[in-house]
Amino acid sequence: MKKNSVHFIGIGGIGVSSLAYWFKSQKWVVSGSDSAESIITRKLKKDGFKVKIGHKKANIIPDDMNLPSLVVYTNAIKPDNPELLEARRLGIKTQSYPEAVGILTRRYRTFGVAGAHGKSTTTAMLSLVLIKAGWDPTVIVGTKLKEFGGRNFRLGKSGFLVLEADEWKGAFWNYSPFGAIITNIDREHLDFYKNFGNVKKSFLKYIWNIQTGGILVANRDDEKLFSLKREIEKLTKRNGVKLVWYSVAAASLSIVSRLKKNLSVPGKHNLQNAMAVYVLARNLGIPEKKILSALKQYRGAWRRMEYRGKLQITNYKLQMPVYDDYAHHPTEIKATLQAFREKYPESKIICVFQPHQAHRLKALFNDFAHAFNDADSLILLPSYRVAGRDISSKKYTSEALAEKIPGAIYLKNPRNLKKAVEKAVIQNSKFIIHNSVLIMMGAGTVVEYTNELLQKMK
Repeated sequence: MKKNSVHFIGIGGIGVSSLAYWFKSQKWVVSGSDSAESIITRKLKKDGFKVKIGHKKANIIPDDMNLPSLVVYTNAIKPDNPELLEARRLGIKTQSYPEAVGILTRRYRTFGVAGAHGKSTTTAMLSLVLIKAGWDPTVIVGTKLKEFGGRNFRLGKSGFLVLEADEWKGAFWNYSPFGAIITNIDREHLDFYKNFGNVKKSFLKYIWNIQTGGILVANRDDEKLFSLKREIEKLTKRNGVKLVWYSVAAASLSIVSRLKKNLSVPGKHNLQNAMAVYVLARNLGIPEKKILSALKQYRGAWRRMEYRGKLQITNYKLQMPVYDDYAHHPTEIKATLQAFREKYPESKIICVFQPHQAHRLKALFNDFAHAFNDADSLILLPSYRVAGRDISSKKYTSEALAEKIPGAIYLKNPRNLKKAVEKAVIQNSKFIIHNSVLIMMGAGTVVEYTNELLQKMK
């Protein structure tokens, strides 16, 4: 009997790869392609997936010459992608990643976590709480978790699904959750939404999709989100959805204290994430003891304040701690650096940042210029260009940003990064050389530069 098969265009995406694991868990034959090799594609190959690098129509037909039953494509590809065109020519059923996930949200009782920032961490925390409570959910999350064996997917045996609900290109409009968390809203993905007004409308549309009888947990402390209070209350009331506002600022000191005591990751933003999970879980009837126990066991997500190792500084008996972080929006950068300042109050914080998309840099240029106040030294790398969804800009560049930030250094060639970091360590006499920490930050190829730096230590 012929097995169902699916081909993923853009399988190296963090969300798409998670869905690929789900199909494999259902005994589908899974193949895929991506424009470039990455950490994710290498992991997929290691786990037995057939992955080809480069997009061409021949990829649609796997080695066994059987056409796939379904082709799922990332929203990041262009309409003229040769594999997508070939699939449609051959009459193969095609779905975008959000469309495919949307079907899953109606198959399971789904809990979706949305927001401009913090949704990956919040999704991870919620997943661990539900696991601890015995709910045994399936999980699709936009980061890799140690608790899931370094994967971004977990197969549960129950009818529950925990999903990171991404807002780019209105992806979450396809989802129909029973329970929802919204961490915050911000001026993000303006390459698609064009203005903040459309961002607000997008989240309201997502709220409208929450199932009747469901629950929405929303962040009272986020001013931008709370400014939509009237509209949100109207939507939830009309649709029979329970609305609960959560707030660290307004919560009892005893609850905040217990969360802080049991939270293993630092930073005010992570306390906010934990509070969202706490409030939803309590409303689901989960005992506080189980919630706190799960949060205590949470070890952090891939590229979220992730400790990677130590870097040897030449001519000094110093091995500097190196962290890797995904922050690529000014709001995220501020929150992450504040958390590191909290963790290392007496240390010199050296930040290496790679802007992600010229479009985002242009739209939020002044915000970026004021986002690095908690870094003592800043090294800016050339912007990472996203194929198919970026602009060309001579004015809004990493070099221009460096000129805007006092003391910032623009490093044109990332291969000279180690020397630049070492120079930053020994500069500024008010700091003790042996008390420095390096933070590699951004959503592009900066993670590869982190790997290269640490590889030199081996």
